[in-house]
Amino acid sequence: MTSRIAPDTMSTGQALYQKARRLIPGGTQLLSKRPERFLPDLWPAYYSRAKGATVWDLDGREYLDMGSMGVGACVLGYADDDVNRAVSDAVQAGSMCTLNCPEEVELSERLLELHPWARMVRLARGGGEAMAMAVRIARAFTGRDRIAFCGYHGWGDWYLAANLADTEALDGHCLPGLKPAGIPRGLRGTAIPFRYNVLEDLQAIVAEHPGQLAAIVLEPVRSTEPAPGFLEGVREAARRAGAVFIFDEVTAGWRMTNGGVHLRYGVQPDVAVFAKALGNGYPIAAVMGVEPIMQAAQTSFISSTPWSERIGPAAALATISKFQRLNVSQRLIAVGERIQHGWTEAARRHHLPAHVEGIPPLGHLVFEGQPAAALETLFTQWMLDQGILASGHCYVCYAHRDEDVTRYLDAADQVFARLARAIEQGTVEVSLRGPVRQPGFQRLT
Repeated sequence: MTSRIAPDTMSTGQALYQKARRLIPGGTQLLSKRPERFLPDLWPAYYSRAKGATVWDLDGREYLDMGSMGVGACVLGYADDDVNRAVSDAVQAGSMCTLNCPEEVELSERLLELHPWARMVRLARGGGEAMAMAVRIARAFTGRDRIAFCGYHGWGDWYLAANLADTEALDGHCLPGLKPAGIPRGLRGTAIPFRYNVLEDLQAIVAEHPGQLAAIVLEPVRSTEPAPGFLEGVREAARRAGAVFIFDEVTAGWRMTNGGVHLRYGVQPDVAVFAKALGNGYPIAAVMGVEPIMQAAQTSFISSTPWSERIGPAAALATISKFQRLNVSQRLIAVGERIQHGWTEAARRHHLPAHVEGIPPLGHLVFEGQPAAALETLFTQWMLDQGILASGHCYVCYAHRDEDVTRYLDAADQVFARLARAIEQGTVEVSLRGPVRQPGFQRLT
């Protein structure tokens, strides 16, 4: 992609990003942070500092973040004082040692208190590796290879193997256009997708692979609420198949409850996986489960030096304490509901083709028809003009004040009106000052 912006008019962040693309494959360490996925050529790209719900770019410009809040990790807000204090104490006490940090035991106890169905915990530092750990444990416990899954579960070989059998198998679960390059062809047929809220899909998989499923993996909720009986049906299918039932709570966890969102639905898994919000941006992940299954971790080799450092558990303990003390999840739900209602009413008022998906703290604004990707890009462009980081989703944090939400919704209402006029006049694409956002997985050149 060739930039439309002249080098001498580029922001400092965009200029640095052009350099990064020559040094880093893909330009960023996380696909979800690529500027091309938001506003090519114009997205600020890098931050100098962040506090609460405010971000400052490399040129000192200030933005209200009503986008992903650290891709959903900073659920309390950026640089939360309580969490930072706990991390600072951990650093001063020594973040790594020949001996083990006691915080990992305390964190395990706290997690198990909140999830009484579980008995044991293993810690990691990222969601993708934690999911790989959970699947490894399930395979070790059952002695089987095949995984039935629904939803997005990271970058691991076990998951991307689904596209070895069908290059579009992950389109509804992950990123359209994702090729399984680098995934051993011997894993073909080991990852089998089923659709959310379509229990018949899973039942067909169980019937087709009797005695072969190591695990059934799904996100308890994401874009839509589970249909009555769906989660219970998955639980029963896992029991009948002798498969480990795994809830991936990397994204949904800690937003609707003090702990896993599955607690709201009264359906207990065999294993649950947490990351992202657990440490409010500091690297920490947890795999918890019933004792016989978790003990299978000792029959495999699952170990990493960074999993034993002190900062992650210290951050998680401070985050959990704040969640419990301030009832954070109820605030996230209330703010999210207000935003989703605001989107819906503004779209109706301006006859804008769009609808809302997702649980309240993880709202998604979905533009409909053509040109949907161009509409979202233009929405981001015009919101950025008003000093707001925004896209087709809004991940709510505790630091979002009522006045922040008012500012955001007022700006969105104005932009919705402009978008509706642009559609009517056929000027959506020509109003863009750069290329249309990349909605799926695309290789950068």
